[in-house]
This record gives sequence, C-alpha cells and structure tokens, in this order.
Amino acid sequence: MRLSDLQAITHEDLLITRLGQRTVDTPLQELLGNRQESVHYVTETDRVLVDDTLGMAKNRGVEAADLPAFNPGGPRRKLFFDPSEVTAAIVTCGGLCPGLNNVIRALVLHLRHAYGCRDVLGFRNGYQGLADGSEPLRLTPELVRDIHTRGGTILGTSRGNQDPATMIETLVRHNVNMLFVVGGDGTLRGAQTLATEAARRDLPIAVVGVPKTIDNDIPWIDHSFGFQTAYARAAESIQAAHVEASSGVNGIGLVKLMGRHSGFIAAHAALVAQGVDFTLIPEVPFTLDGLLDGVRKKLANQGHAVVVVAEGAGQDLLPPSTATDPSGNRKLVDIGAFLKQQLTEGLSDLPLSLRYIDPGYAIRSVPANAFDAVYCTRLAQAATHAAMAGFTSVMVGSRRGRFINLPIALATKTSNHVDPHGDLWMAVLETTGQPLSL
Repeated sequence: MRLSDLQAITHEDLLITRLGQRTVDTPLQELLGNRQESVHYVTETDRVLVDDTLGMAKNRGVEAADLPAFNPGGPRRKLFFDPSEVTAAIVTCGGLCPGLNNVIRALVLHLRHAYGCRDVLGFRNGYQGLADGSEPLRLTPELVRDIHTRGGTILGTSRGNQDPATMIETLVRHNVNMLFVVGGDGTLRGAQTLATEAARRDLPIAVVGVPKTIDNDIPWIDHSFGFQTAYARAAESIQAAHVEASSGVNGIGLVKLMGRHSGFIAAHAALVAQGVDFTLIPEVPFTLDGLLDGVRKKLANQGHAVVVVAEGAGQDLLPPSTATDPSGNRKLVDIGAFLKQQLTEGLSDLPLSLRYIDPGYAIRSVPANAFDAVYCTRLAQAATHAAMAGFTSVMVGSRRGRFINLPIALATKTSNHVDPHGDLWMAVLETTGQPLSL
C-alpha cells in the first residue's frame, strides 16, 4: 500500500451501500447486551480510522470527526433481513487456496445456528454454477461438519466471466436473499457487477465478498485467508532446498513460489526459513548479471546458495507472453525454469549441484493451518453480520485487528504490494544479506 493511496482516501470512498432500513430485532440480542462492557464493543456510529499514526491524521488538517474511517464489522442490533425467511447462497471462485472449506463451513453454521436462516445453497464451480442453470447443493450443518479437515472446496471453482443478468435470474429463481462470494480481486469485481445488476432491477439481494487471494494482494486489510498457511508451507520447501544445496558441491537450491504481482509469500517464507541468500520478487527488479555475480560470490564464500523467486519476478527478462487465462489475466512465463537454465549456463565453469523446487500446487491444495482456520471462521461470521444488516457491494476483512466492512469498489481499485522501501523488505534484506540491488 503506497502512502499516496492512504492520503488520497476520502470519506466518500468508504461509504457502504445499504439495501434499506433495518427494522428486525437480531436473534443475537442477548450476546450483544453482554458485549457493551468490552473494549471491543462497537456502536453503530463508531468507525475504524484509516490513519494509524498521529502524524498522518494531523497532516489531513481536518477535525477528528471528519477523518476517513471504515465501517466497523460485527453484529447489529437491528437487521434488514428477517433471518427466518432468508435463503443464502455461497460461491467459491478462482484458484484454490487453503481455508476455502473453512469459510464454507463457518458460513453455513453461523447462518443456520446463530441466525436461524431457512436455507443455505452452494452453487458449484463458481460463477459458472450461477450461469449454467445447474441445481445447487443444499448445505446443511451435517454436510459441512468435517469439510474443514481437507483442502480445496467442496463447491468446486472456476475462472472466467459470466453474464450477470443470467446469474441474477438464478438467484431469483431460488429465492436467494444474500450471496456470499469467496474469491480474489477478479471475483470481487464480479460480485460488484452482480450487486449493480440486482440494484438496477430493484432486488433486495445482499452481495458480500470474503477476500481469498493466496498472494495477499488485496489492499486495506491486514491479510487474506490462506496466506499464512501458504508461506508456512513454502518455508518447508525452502528448507528442503537448503538441505539439498548445503549437502552438495557448489549446491544451489532454487525455489519458485506464488506471487504474480506481489512478493509477500516469498518475503515471508524467506524470513521463516532463514537459509535464503537471494529473494526475488516482482516489486524489486534484478538483472541476470547481478544475480549470477551474487550467486558466484556466495558459492565461493559458503559453498552453497539458496534462491527464492516469486512467479511474477523477472518477467522483464523474458519474452512477453500473449496468452491469457479464462479470467483474462496474462499468463506468466516460467521464471523458475528460466533461472534454472541461466544459472546452469552462467556458472558452467563450476561443478554445480542445482536443485529446482516448484511447490505451488501442493501449497494451494493443503488444509488451512490453525491461524488461518480461526481467521476463516471469523471472516465468515463478519460476512454474515454484514449481509444480515443489509450491506451489499461490500467486502469484509481485518484491519489492525479490527474487522471492517469496506466497499468492493475500493478493495478492487488498487492492489497490495511489498513496499521496496518498507520494513518487510528491509527485514528480508537484513536476513538474507543480499545486496540492495542485483
């Protein structure tokens, strides 16, 4: 997140779309009453400030009441929907990510047990299941009881755009009042389109997004679910590469990790594994000569080297790809295979033992770890509270430990990137000892 993005944010950017007045008493009334004695209790008029330092807030030159702030997440005393009349629906879209089943499970249990909703439907294969007319899966507490113990998503997933009018017709046909969309920025843009189409037709359907991107590139929130599981698993692969490299003559361990445009997984995994000598991310350019020179020196000094590269790094060194995936994203050229070849050829005067590891799909498919499992549950609960309150075109997330509701339009306007001048990248440089520039 750039400083200019923070400074440019306005009160209007943070306004939440509401379906209408809230007149229904919440079934959580007793729990809400007990929360008033807690520092975490948030009233309807409270806000979560965008600025996290006094200096940033003072620089705006406005009164405290006019500082830009997010709508707080959590339950409301008055609801827009009568829970006993609600039929909710869930879709999971995009690539796999640890925690998808956790989110599905938590949504179903919270909707059914806490709010007493009538029905929860799961549309198969993402937006495709809303567009192709296939019958949804009826999600019951019994069906989802143990799904959190395995990876993937029981609903299936897909990529690609679908006709919003057709998808809205599907929701109307099944009497759906609220749709929970679990996915990344492209999925969230689709959710915004659905909410717009519902509003155009004056249909009171709440569309709420749960941010899922293994690369952690959705802005304004602390992190997306599955991210911690991903970099923890990635660190295991780095450790394997380090063992291989340090056990051979002039051993090189090369590990390619996820990260199309953001190097968060590579950066965090390098900090966990500790044995990394060079971390290459999309946000920080490097040259082949600089990398080869650095690896050569590292081999001379310690006898081995470990290189971690995010999949989107070094794309300027490769012939540009014109191919796209079903969502319209440009397909990346394989930087891992390219670096393997370049290291082998560029250091051909040395006896080398090079090991290349690409654990991407193995990482995506694992169950969520304990941290992400908790986070998935809390995100699902926050999404349920937002939908019940009648918020739409909204995404939930955690910001500095507080759950917030923010407009999808804001969440998809920019992307989250590793700041080359920030403390995370400085920590990587301090840990690896690699040069400021390669």
